[in-house]
Amino acid sequence: MSDYPIRIGLQLQPQHADYSAIRDAVQRAEAIGADVVFNWDHFFPLYGDARGKHFECWTMLGAWGESTTQIEIGALVTCNSYRNPDLLADMARTVDHISGGRLILGIGSGWFRWDYDSYGYEFGTVGSRLADLAAALPRIEARWKKLNPLPTRKIPILIGGMGEKKTLRLTARHADIWHGFGTPDTMAHKNSVIDQWCEVEERDPASIERSCNVEGSAISTGDDYVATGTTFLVVPTVGPDYDLTALEEWVAWRDSRKG
Repeated sequence: MSDYPIRIGLQLQPQHADYSAIRDAVQRAEAIGADVVFNWDHFFPLYGDARGKHFECWTMLGAWGESTTQIEIGALVTCNSYRNPDLLADMARTVDHISGGRLILGIGSGWFRWDYDSYGYEFGTVGSRLADLAAALPRIEARWKKLNPLPTRKIPILIGGMGEKKTLRLTARHADIWHGFGTPDTMAHKNSVIDQWCEVEERDPASIERSCNVEGSAISTGDDYVATGTTFLVVPTVGPDYDLTALEEWVAWRDSRKG
């Protein structure tokens, strides 16, 4: 069992919606009691009309920092390939200040080729993108120590990805939070791999919070996820309407366990 409190997040997909609907959904999620709201870092919709409405990740996070007061915010996840690591560190520090210390830096190696090709980034290979991420993380951490003003807190680093040989080792080396996908059984296995890499990296595995996008209802799967040590549970919602019924259910389940 994890010592981390159960947290409920929302991944608000910034596609197929006007920004006014996105802002309204973020504020509704805060009122419902979500702990964290994420967007994602893409340039086009991932499904539905590929030419549909879509907005940029980090500009949006700055706006969320102003339009909310309590929830943490972040990208699930930032694509490392799209920005110089030192610049990304400065962007994160700025949103950290705008939000009063509520930013999570979610980051991954990238995968959506159309984003790369359309915006002129070198796609490379899975291996080269992971190598770039491995090189970027120390630069981000080093830049945070040089900025003036410094970040308001140690900005949590969330690493997203499932690769056991490289991504999960980077998680053991750098992450405060790891984010994955799948059933409780899948999460139990991946968590055990992280624990093994923590031993190699001489890191306390309890220092890494475990997170995932949830499958099924809170009543049927919530306790099973928690039993694997996965206590940060993220509900996705799609535009243009952003139905938050599932978020309400997961928040109510979280609150019922506090009693």
